[in-house]
Formats: sequence, C-alpha cells, structure tokens
Amino acid sequence: MNLNQIFTSQRTGNNPNTIASRTDFQRDFDRIIFSSAFRRLQNKTQVFPLPGSVFVHNRLTHSLEVSSVGRSLGSVIGEFIHDNFKNDLNEDSKSFYLHNLGNVIAAACLCHDVGNPAFGHSGEDAIASYFERNENQIKSKFSEKEWADLVNFEGNANAIRVLTHQQQGKDFGGTQLTFTTLASIAKYPCEAVAKEKGIIHRKKFGFFQNEKETFLEIAKGVKLLQENDEPYIFKRHPFVWLVEAADDICYNIIDMEDAHRLGIVSTADCKNLFFELVKSETDDIKRVDSKLNSIGNENEQISYLRAKVINALINKSVELYRNNFNTILEGNLDKGLLDIYKSENNALQDIESFSIEKIYNHRAVVEIENAGYNVMYELLDHFIPSILKHGDERKSYDKKALKLLPQQFVYQDGTDYQKVLGVIDFVSGMTDNYATDLYRKIKGIDIGMTV
Repeated sequence: MNLNQIFTSQRTGNNPNTIASRTDFQRDFDRIIFSSAFRRLQNKTQVFPLPGSVFVHNRLTHSLEVSSVGRSLGSVIGEFIHDNFKNDLNEDSKSFYLHNLGNVIAAACLCHDVGNPAFGHSGEDAIASYFERNENQIKSKFSEKEWADLVNFEGNANAIRVLTHQQQGKDFGGTQLTFTTLASIAKYPCEAVAKEKGIIHRKKFGFFQNEKETFLEIAKGVKLLQENDEPYIFKRHPFVWLVEAADDICYNIIDMEDAHRLGIVSTADCKNLFFELVKSETDDIKRVDSKLNSIGNENEQISYLRAKVINALINKSVELYRNNFNTILEGNLDKGLLDIYKSENNALQDIESFSIEKIYNHRAVVEIENAGYNVMYELLDHFIPSILKHGDERKSYDKKALKLLPQQFVYQDGTDYQKVLGVIDFVSGMTDNYATDLYRKIKGIDIGMTV
C-alpha cells in the first residue's frame, strides 16, 4: 500500500472540506463525542452488571480509555512512519503522520463499540439467534446475503451502519466521519457470506448489504487491498491494527481491575498477574517493587500496576507494529499484535486465561448475559413479525406494537430487509436500562404511564 494514499479527508455525505482551526480528523473525534450513539454507551454493559455501589466500567468509559491508549499508539507510530519513510512521503503525508495519525486512531477507538447492542455479546447473540430460530417462518423474505447479515449479526458491521446510515428525517451520511477513521474500525472488511473462522480479517464481517456501496466508497477512498469481489473481501487497513491493539490492551487489563474492585479477584492474584507482566518488560523492577510497597491502599496498588502494565503493552505493541510494518502494509499479517505478544510471553496469556475462568464465567456476569439475551430476543419478537406483515394484513396488536417504534426507524416503503434493519437499529441502540424497562412494560410486568 502507498503511504500517501491510505488516508483521506473525504467523508460520508460528500461534504466539502471546510477551513477551520481543527483538522478534519480532530473534527471526527468531536463529532463522535457529541453523537447520541456514543452517549448511549454510558449505560451499556462492558462486562459486569452496571447497577451497584462499586464503580465499574461501562462501554463509554471503556471507549474513552481505549481512545487514550490509541492516541498514544497513533502518535508514536506516526512519528515512526514520518522519520523512517520521509523519502516516500509527500508534504501532506508528512504532516498527517506527524500530527494527525494520533487523532485518527483516537477517533476510531472512541467509536469502535457504537454498534454493540445492550448487554454486551449476549445482545449480539440474541439478535443473531432470533433469525436463526425463526428461519422457517421468515428466511424466504430475504436474499442469501441479506439473510447472512441477520443470522450473523455483528457489532462491528453495525458500527459502520450506525456511523454512516441516513435514518428517516436525518442528515445524509450519518455522523459524516472521514473515510480514514471509518476504515480504521473495519477489523473484518468483508461481506457476511465471506466470513471464515481462522482468518483474521474474515473471522466476522464488516458491513451489511444495505451499507455495501458506502463501504466500497470507503475502501476506494483509502485504497484498501481487494482480495475478492464476489463476495467482497478486502485486507485490513494498516491503522486497524493500532485500534485493535488499544482495545485488546484495555479490556485485558481493565476487566481485571474491575473484578478486583468488586471482590471477585483477590488482591494477591491481581498483583501477581500484573507484576509478572511488568517484570517481563522492565529493566528496573526493583524500583517498581519499591514504589508498590510504599502504597498502603490495595486499590491504589492495583491502579499503579495497571498503569505500568498498560504502558508496557503500549511499548510492546509499538515494537511489534514496527517489526511487522511491511507485512502489515502488504495485508499479510495473520495475527493481532497482542496475539503475537501472547505467543512470545506467557504473562498476558496468564491474565487472559485467569479472566476467562474467574471473571467472564462468574455468576454475576453469566446472569446478566442470560437476562440480556432474553430481553433482546423478546423485544425483537415483539416488533419483527408485525413489521414484516403488509399493511392490510396487520391486526390491531401489530399496529399497536409498531406505534412504539420511533419514526426514524420505520422504513415503510423499504424492502423487508430494510424494515427489519430499522427494528434492529432501534433495539440494538437501546441502553441496558431502556431495553429492560421496555421489556417489562410490553410483557405486563410493569404497568404505568410513560411520558
């Protein structure tokens, strides 16, 4: 890939560039911060149930932290590209890599989770399994590729839709971000029918059929390497690896810190796991140990070690990105940066294995996953059968159900696929609390007036 051609200030909506004190990529960051899709992340589950007296991360705080890590990665790698490939770069490119790559990665990290529904991955599972379990009744209404989108519902693909789709009555181009920022979140740049486990850029899929033309525009704008055109498969954009690394760094480490604050993980276990990783990546472990012993509060000890771990993983990610830079540009790297690190150093693998056993399978986490699955499934079941009926076939209860759909999600003149995507937009965009509240009301568990 040509380093002068993999970024552009072109944005969805085809808005002309404006002269402003902020760069186009800083404006991306600001647009995301003020968007309703980003704001709703404050009440979406990261891992642990949100209510309670002990503060834990939600999707919004997670995204802010990922963005902070991503900015650091982008800034350092931008300097690396600027300093080591000067002879290959034009003047605009030199300025971009030196001053704006950090802004792009920060913006992409900020919005990487906006397509995730309520209740984390169980919400995704509920949407996908709704269609799978009702295949006999409704599959015939969709094309093969449309059906693949629905039965493989994916938060990454939904993020592209949330950020680019024009809802009823709203502006063209969605959030109107630059193609560069949008390409940086496309971990799986292929159609749903092309997904294949074991292939890093095809493990899931990156865009719905409804947004295919938009994604092809993005791919063309940033010169993504095309692997196939029927179905469409592209190689990852080089910036994706940095966004992915920032996300991997944060969720591997922050979930452990949250579990410690909740009393799920002992201080001794958490300290040992973090300390071993820091020890493997520092030449001055005595200073770290001395500082740790000078801190009396257990939570502060863990916070200190968490900061040291994140710093170590940022440095390691930068090193791995540099070492694999040519392979990344060629689209041939077949492992994420943190996965490469795990194969070289068991410390992070130990943290991940411990987290799977003690955190992600903890009863409180499993309970909310079960509850979230049922809430999301039942909400879809309330709206989708009614939206798929033609107007003259709808009974009174169908019409009543559809009155609960906000108008921006109703595509009455669209295809069945577009109508269903409108329902999914509504349900997947809900916060945990709103989804639970609506579920309780339509099921008659809570009856009262909503104003």
